Amino acid sequence: MISDQKINVLIVDGFSNHDWKQTTKETKEILERSGLFDVSVSTYPLYAGDSNLINWNPEFANYDVVIQNTNNIHNKELKWPKIIEKQLEEYVNNGGGLYILHSANNAFSHWEEYDLMIGLGWRSKDAGIALEIDSLGNVISIPVGSGLNTFHGPRFDALIQKYKDHPINKGFPEKWLTPSMELYKYARGPAKNLSILSYAHDSTTNKNWPVEWTIKYGTGLVYNSSMGHLWKDEKYPDRFRCIGFQTTMIRATEWLATGNTTYPVPANFPKEESISLHPLEKTNLDQ
Repeated sequence: MISDQKINVLIVDGFSNHDWKQTTKETKEILERSGLFDVSVSTYPLYAGDSNLINWNPEFANYDVVIQNTNNIHNKELKWPKIIEKQLEEYVNNGGGLYILHSANNAFSHWEEYDLMIGLGWRSKDAGIALEIDSLGNVISIPVGSGLNTFHGPRFDALIQKYKDHPINKGFPEKWLTPSMELYKYARGPAKNLSILSYAHDSTTNKNWPVEWTIKYGTGLVYNSSMGHLWKDEKYPDRFRCIGFQTTMIRATEWLATGNTTYPVPANFPKEESISLHPLEKTNLDQ
């Protein structure tokens, strides 16, 4: 339940084709530095033969927000036990908050309810619709089987454009620059009860693709974003040092727990023409 003092957050990790260990470490640091959160971690035992798997229970109901930081796209045999899948469904359906952190929307293509929770993810073109935003700001639905499978090109400094006002982006510039982002194109899924918060333009497809979106699942809330990429052997990437990304992560997590945000927009928030990074010497990420 929500604490009178701080919001209780659980990061679930343990496997990914991305650097899940550093992603968890940096996410925990960003959230706790804000002073709003107590962050715990539940790490999935990697091998099914590990006896610890029998006892693995993240106990979602003890937390205000769950951050999903696992991804099995590299090994479809890696799955949560069915009982844990069901527990997450019940947790969100009954009012819990779920943060889908970057590659977590690549995960669990076998799990129909997960697709409903995330709205859009890294899927084949036959797995769901895709959404784009045209030059007039209209959302265009690309049908199942039309267009391409989900993919991304080279990372680039992306101009994040606000699509709608929301507690998460209240007070943000209409456009702000974030470094070395991996923009997902043709993210696919059922896209039910989905609301786009921001988008970015891709020069290769000449289309605008959603960057952040929220989903209503039962009485719970889900936040999903392609921001937050952290590949293997990267250290202190600018993507995680971006003041815009850090502010968004803090506010999204607070909103998932409370339906509102109190964390202020920093004075050094990035602008349309300039990136803003948190100084390395103050992150403590090398400890």
